Amino acid sequence: MTLSDLSVSQLKRAVSIKERIEKLTRELSSILGKSGDSNKAANSSRTMSLAARRKIAAAQKARWAKLRRATFPARSAKSAAKKTVSPATRKKLAAKLKAYWATKRRGK
Repeated sequence: MTLSDLSVSQLKRAVSIKERIEKLTRELSSILGKSGDSNKAANSSRTMSLAARRKIAAAQKARWAKLRRATFPARSAKSAAKKTVSPATRKKLAAKLKAYWATKRRGK
């Protein structure tokens, strides 16, 4: 049910109930000795020291590094090296590409 589905009398009743709840909340806060807004702790911003932020960042980096080590095994030096193509293979590939593009241009 949305607000537009409610009648005027239902809306007035809802407003009065909300006002009573707010009044009782303020009264309860005064009894318990809480001063000010009851949501003050939730709204306050907390500051963290630079050292604490660095410590958290270092711990997170260590967690990610551990995860990467577990997921991806280390590469061997041979597979990590850059692969090269021999000149003969390069000539063959170049000839195939030239033929491919020549047929493409003729097709248009």
